[in-house]
Amino acid sequence: MRLNDKKVIVTGAGQGIGRSIALKMAQEGADVAIAEWNPDTGNQTKKEVEALGRKVLLLAVDVANQKQVQSMIAEVLRTWGRIDILVNNAGFDRGATLLKVREEDWDAVLSVHLKGTMNCIQAVAPHMIENQYGKIVNISSIYAKSGGIAAISYSAAKAGIIGLTKSVARELGGYQINVNVVLPGLILTPTISKMAEKYRNMIIDHTPLGRIGQPEEVANVVAFLASDEASFVTGATIEVSGGSSM
Repeated sequence: MRLNDKKVIVTGAGQGIGRSIALKMAQEGADVAIAEWNPDTGNQTKKEVEALGRKVLLLAVDVANQKQVQSMIAEVLRTWGRIDILVNNAGFDRGATLLKVREEDWDAVLSVHLKGTMNCIQAVAPHMIENQYGKIVNISSIYAKSGGIAAISYSAAKAGIIGLTKSVARELGGYQINVNVVLPGLILTPTISKMAEKYRNMIIDHTPLGRIGQPEEVANVVAFLASDEASFVTGATIEVSGGSSM
């Protein structure tokens, strides 16, 4: 119970990695605010967190919308009085190669991933600064380092999250706020399960551990970074990729 009675926000917690992070937080004793635009998947995660005996809030929010994010933070503070941990996981992709990327798709992907992460950090930072305590974990991707074919917008947004993380870690370190970023590799999420088998196998062939990762394996690392066991870890970039970027 490393996170006993901590108050956590997880964005994009309806499925995949976000869902696993929310459940891991609850298993570690935290109460979880699920920030999820999809009510169906959000409600399913909510039920699973409640089954673990923890308090839960389900908040419909578009993280790219600054006002909605500010309202989300205000609602959590009204309900629970504090926010100890923020996990920025919300994201999606509109895959396209360089010459086929449409401006509206580029803008949409960067808005959710990069602007959304910034919106959430900026909204929660004053509260964490006042408390002289906070853990912020941002979810990037191994594509931030390696790039990916037909992943122009996604790779750029995820790379931006690394730079944002390091800059925020420098600014907030003096307030005892830890800010770190996790780079998952090929993880068995609903999106990856729809990927053509030949493409999955190509990635697996270049992964030293020789397999697809599980969402729970990412959640385990996030839980560590969100705990006081990682009290002297900030500005770190941690890969959960089976070694695929080596």
